[in-house]
Order: sequence, then C-alpha cells, then structure tokens
Amino acid sequence: MKMGNYSAVTEFFLMGLSQYPELQHFLFVLCLIMYKIILLGNSLLIIISFLDPRLHTPMYFFLGNLSFLDICYTSSSIPSVLIIFMSERKSISFLSCTLQMFFTLGLGSTECVLLAVMAYDRYVAICNPLRYPIIMNKVLYMHLAAWSWAIGCMNSLVQTVMAMVLPFCGKNVVDHLTCEILALLKLVCSDISMNVLIMTVASVVLLVIPLLLIFVSYIFILSSILKINSAEGRKKAFSTCSAHLTVVILFYGSALFMYTKPKSNNTKVSDEIIGLSYGVITPMLNPIIYSLRNKEVKDAVKKILNRYLHLTKILKALKHVILSTQDQNRYFIVTEKVCL
Repeated sequence: MKMGNYSAVTEFFLMGLSQYPELQHFLFVLCLIMYKIILLGNSLLIIISFLDPRLHTPMYFFLGNLSFLDICYTSSSIPSVLIIFMSERKSISFLSCTLQMFFTLGLGSTECVLLAVMAYDRYVAICNPLRYPIIMNKVLYMHLAAWSWAIGCMNSLVQTVMAMVLPFCGKNVVDHLTCEILALLKLVCSDISMNVLIMTVASVVLLVIPLLLIFVSYIFILSSILKINSAEGRKKAFSTCSAHLTVVILFYGSALFMYTKPKSNNTKVSDEIIGLSYGVITPMLNPIIYSLRNKEVKDAVKKILNRYLHLTKILKALKHVILSTQDQNRYFIVTEKVCL
C-alpha cells in the first residue's frame, strides 16, 4: 500500500537507549525485579482489601481500583520494554503500538482522576465525619470510580485515534522506549496542530484541574485537622490521608518534572530513564506506602497471616491424625493376617 511516494508504516522501531547496550542489560534486570514487586505488592493489597470485611469501605475500594490500575498500567508497557531491551531488532507492530498507546494514555488519565476522587473521599471523611456514610454511599463511590475509568478511556480513545490515522510517510524509527504519543507525533508528516490542541486541553482537564481539586481538598482537610484539640486526634486524622498525600506528591511530582523539564540533547539519556522510572517507581511504591503508613492495612495483614498460620496448624494436626489412623489400620491388617 502506498501513500504518496512512501510506504504505509506497518511497524515501529523503538530505539530509546539503544546506543547504551550495557545500560539496557542493567535496566532489564532492574525493571524485571521492580515489575515483579509491582505485581506482588498490588495484588496482595487487592486480596487483603477483599478478604478483610473491615476494609470494605470507600477508601479501600478506591485503593483497590488504584492497585488494579497500576498493575494494568505497568503491564501495558513494561513487558514490551523488557523485550526491546533484550531484542536486537527492537520492533513493535503498528497494532501493538496503537494498543500500547491507548492503554498507557487511558490508565494514566484514569489515575489522575482517581487520585482526585480519593482526595474528595478523604475530605468528606475528615471534614464531615458524621455524614460520611450518607454522602459517600455505595452508589456514589461506585459511580465515581466508574466515571474515572470512563473519562480516562474516552480521552485515550480520542487522542490515540487522532494520532494513529495521521500519515507517517515511511518514518518508523521512534527515539523512545515505548509508543509515547509525543514521540510518535514527531514522525508525522502532516499538520498536527489539532492533536496539540486536544493534548493541551486534555492536560488541563485531566492533570491541572484534578491537581487543583486535590490541593483545595487538602486545604480544607488541614484546616479541620488543626481545629482538633487533642494531639492524638490530630495525628489519627492526618494518618488517614498521609498515605494518599504521599502518593499524590510522587505521581504529580514526577509527572510535572518529566513534562515541564527543559528538553536538551545533553540530557536525553536522563530524560529516558526518568520517563521509565515514572512508569515503574510510583506503582511499585504505592502498596508499600499504603501498607507502612496505614494501621488498618497492617492489622489486616496480621489477621490474615494469623489465620493462615492457624489453618496450617490445623492441617498439620489433621495430617498427623490421618497418618496415625493409617498406621493403626496397617497394624490391624498385619495382626489379622498373622492370626489367620
């Protein structure tokens, strides 16, 4: 199929950090370890939230969504990055590239909205504790989570379709580790002003506005905490939102640093590594932060471990009883044969 004097692009070559093979081998091992930690940590957090009835609250429902989102987000890019690191050809098909762009854009957008929703949940819990069960009822928090996913997917669908229908005019070498939309738009040989406009609007709606909502929520939260008379009460109230605040700072801090940092040829390698870290470090730290800074999660872990240990002891006791019974049966059989 021809487009002008150029062949239609059927695959892309992801050449990010390709000039540093030793660094790629090191990053392969590091990313593989971190990816396994992400899968294990976030999966455990989801399982714990599901198994412990005390964690069946809006806060842990949103946290379960965040953990599932982090698993999907990293799974949409890290496996292909690992393959690229160890592959000599470093190619990805047009369809795979399109899907990767859709999922990374969609899940990243969803996380922005979801973090704002979680900030609202903490605002209601601390500023209106008596009305919290009424305001944050099951219908509302499930709708908030569903809309977070829907908004992220709609944004991703629009941007991905508008980017991938543009002509690439035979250019298929992407100077990046993943199919990032900005890297692909550099290969387009037609006007991309509409794409830039939509990306700017989406950045304001999905990055700036949620950040402002989080900021305003925490102003009210801190104001309410400071009005609490006892130091113990203030500490307990702040501990319920400190984990979320830490995750917000990590997520938005790294995102704003990556996208507002001046680009330079001298810092290209560091930009690539920062971009890779942005997609791995935050999802890896999220379950650790929520586990270490949250007493309810730690108590739930202890309860499940104690239940598991108790069950193990019961199973061992049953095994011992069964073996003893089998030994007794063998003794009676042998005795009966001897008597006969």
